[in-house]
Formats: sequence, C-alpha cells, structure tokens
Amino acid sequence: MSRLTLRLPDTLHQQLEQMAESEQISLNQYIVYALTRQLTLAYNVQAVPEKVVAEERAAYSALLQTLGRASFDEIQQALAAREAVEPEAGLTPEVVEGLRAKIAAKKKK
Repeated sequence: MSRLTLRLPDTLHQQLEQMAESEQISLNQYIVYALTRQLTLAYNVQAVPEKVVAEERAAYSALLQTLGRASFDEIQQALAAREAVEPEAGLTPEVVEGLRAKIAAKKKK
C-alpha cells in the first residue's frame, strides 16, 4: 500500500469529511472509494473493428485445423515425451484409472 500526502483546500477537505461521516467511514476510506469510482467511470471499453475480428477468427480456425491433424500415435508420442510431475491433490487413483479407461477405449476405436 502506498502513502500520498495531498494538500486540499479547506472547503474541499470539509466536504470530504462530511461525506465520509455520512457514509460512516473514515476520510481515507471515502477518498479511496471516490477515486476508485472515478477511475471506474473513466474506463472505456472499445469495440474491436470487424476486420480484426474476422482476421482473428480465421487465424483461430486455421490453428484448430492444424491441431486437429495430429494422429493418435503423434499424441501418444508427445504425451510420452512430457516431464513427469506430481499429480494434484484432487487427482485420486480412481480419477486416474477412469481417465486411463477412457484413453484405452479411444485407442480401440
């Protein structure tokens, strides 16, 4: 958290104190709230031009086409070459066995 020393006109300081008091919060909390609200109101979302959207969709479709061309053997080779890591806590032996069964079923197809 940062600290900011700020000189305010007395009237503005009094107004801020009154607003903070009416909200039943500290002056510091009120100023942080007011600044955050102002920044949020100033945030603008800008539309992406249709041409850019079309280009990104085409690039995404091309990527999907490329990814979809891997054979099952290529996928198995990539999986075999990966680094071994410890499984996540929720990855129980039962879940692993279920996944292995699904993979085996896909291999048979």
